[in-house]
Amino acid sequence: MTALKVLISGSGIAGPALGLWLGRAGHDVTIVERDMEARTGGQAVDVRGAARTVLERMGLMADVIAAGLHEAGFAYVGRRGDVDVRVPVTAFGGDGIVAEVEIFRGALSEILRDAALAHVTERRGDSITSLVQHERGVRVAFAHGEEQEFDLVVGAEGTRSQVRRLAFDAPTAVRPIGAIMSYFSTPLSAPERGWFHMHSAPGRRMAAVRPNLDGGTTALLSFATGAGAAAAARGAVLPRTLADQHALLRSVFTGVGWLAPKLLDAMPHASDFHVDELAQVRLGGWSRGRIVLVGDAAHSPSPLTGMGTSLALVGAYVLAGELTRAAGDHRIAFARYEQVMRDYVRRGQQLPPGGVDGFLPRTRLAIGARNASMRAMTSPPLSRLMSRVFSQSDGFDLPDYGRP
Repeated sequence: MTALKVLISGSGIAGPALGLWLGRAGHDVTIVERDMEARTGGQAVDVRGAARTVLERMGLMADVIAAGLHEAGFAYVGRRGDVDVRVPVTAFGGDGIVAEVEIFRGALSEILRDAALAHVTERRGDSITSLVQHERGVRVAFAHGEEQEFDLVVGAEGTRSQVRRLAFDAPTAVRPIGAIMSYFSTPLSAPERGWFHMHSAPGRRMAAVRPNLDGGTTALLSFATGAGAAAAARGAVLPRTLADQHALLRSVFTGVGWLAPKLLDAMPHASDFHVDELAQVRLGGWSRGRIVLVGDAAHSPSPLTGMGTSLALVGAYVLAGELTRAAGDHRIAFARYEQVMRDYVRRGQQLPPGGVDGFLPRTRLAIGARNASMRAMTSPPLSRLMSRVFSQSDGFDLPDYGRP
């Protein structure tokens, strides 16, 4: 097979995973990343089902487990911190709302990047500004440096992909699901070792903390943007400046009990503060000529599904494998990549029961009903039924492309 010159934009999860597979197969791979420094921390992500097999085939599963959170499970708590419902990580066969393998996104990205760097060239602090396809390749212009020619270009920058914006006529691909989520590190101790605590408040607001590996916690603040949300957030467009983002969260979470006041106090001091509107990406196709998308850039399912990381890892593996099977013929490989992944993505994008309303109940009555439903789901015989539901949602017949 002729070695391809491939440019991957984005070094989160899908980008370095794809780079590792393609680099091992002998291709000339460059990963371009806008951020000069690698992001640390971030939200905790699940590694489920087929994605675990992918990591095992990469030879990285032991590293991921060692860097994992090793959580006991999650609990819904009341205004005073009293536990109303516990869902252990072993519930639903270990692939439920909290999976057996949980790791901070930054830690997983670092493991993948470290492994990929032996096989790829990294170009940090730069980004793609234009893409021009021609018969033999793609001419790429960068924000910094001269134009270059590549055989293939891959967009792996996440939900708001620059490659997708430049190469795909898809202005409605990003579809908000009606919620905003923020997360950041705090020095606060976890209320209970090993447990992810979540407090829902009327007005479709939720505050949560999960233990960090350094003894502190990662905070999560989320609220709905539709009718019934806090007045300050109704119809709100997420502010651009950090100060305005902090102000929005303070206005929304005023009056929320439990640890919310302490989390708001810690928020301005967090170096890893992040906030975004939750959205899915839906496209009719993931490639245009020699340009292809992978991971959230192609099909973000939103954090509510817990499937984003698995889809990214499996998608990178399948895309690289199909390029190998097709001896580098991108037309055959891209078509097969979509054919293999499409049903898995469809199931992975299905929101959990109740959608945003289930995640962010409107009233105290709705919160109580949600908690009662969760208690029922974790008790026999419903727990056995839910285990089958969760396993089916991630069921995937993973191809074996051999080991490059």
